[in-house]
Amino acid sequence: MEYPFGRLVTAMITPFTADGEIDWEAVDRLVEHLLAQGSEGILVAGTTGESPTLSDEEKIALFRRVKERLRGRGFLLAGTGSNDTAHTVELSRAAEEAGADGLLVVTPYYNRPSQEGLYRHFRAVAESTRLPVIVYNIPGRTGVYMEVDTLLRLAELPNVVGVKDSSGRLADLARLIARAPAHFRVYGGDDAMFLPLLAVGGYGLISVASHLVGREIRKMLDAFLEGRVVEAAAIHRRYLPLFEGLLSLSTNPVPLKAALALRGIALEHLRLPLVPLNEDGKRRLAFLLEEVGA
Repeated sequence: MEYPFGRLVTAMITPFTADGEIDWEAVDRLVEHLLAQGSEGILVAGTTGESPTLSDEEKIALFRRVKERLRGRGFLLAGTGSNDTAHTVELSRAAEEAGADGLLVVTPYYNRPSQEGLYRHFRAVAESTRLPVIVYNIPGRTGVYMEVDTLLRLAELPNVVGVKDSSGRLADLARLIARAPAHFRVYGGDDAMFLPLLAVGGYGLISVASHLVGREIRKMLDAFLEGRVVEAAAIHRRYLPLFEGLLSLSTNPVPLKAALALRGIALEHLRLPLVPLNEDGKRRLAFLLEEVGA
């Protein structure tokens, strides 16, 4: 199949009201904001969207709402992964019916399957849908690492079109890129690692920081692709403290929601067990935002 997705995708937060309900008006505003920041697509119900606390009904409603709001101006990537293959298949089919353009499916967490179990899980999901599937490899969250050989087996399936990698194992990704078929693309899942990933042949980024500095990430990407590597590196260094701070000050998306609140883009409300950033963290975050001009 022709590769269906662009290079810069935002993993969108799920905005909540003070009583914990989805703030639908804020969802609409966020879609417009992210498009204006240069995102070519939006990931809904990913880690940054607090997917573990969203019901299936809420996820499907979010898929429909964001798809409707995009109006063809970007693509919708639906987060449908879980640690139950049958459940993942069911939600993936529902996402397809809701109008998703593709699926992001995380490796099963907690039950820690073998590499063969990982392969069979993703094969079952891919065979259940006509949508393109991007594998999400994030061992720090899931406790399981999908090895290069397993990804290459999955890449033989026609609708497994890429991986979002948050492992930080750049050498493995270079080996994957060297051996993967042409239709299979590697996305970064860590803003701080994006430029190094591009240098070894990575394709794009599914970003957290693009909520705040999407235009600047786009400039960095374009500069690299056009051969202006020194300029791309300068942009990377400028925003690196922010990229790192959004993941180190607390668990994602806690610092991001605090930053969006500081900038008047969205409210800070989270669902338990996540709680807002403490006052010291907010002071440090405010300094970072001022330091990088975000």
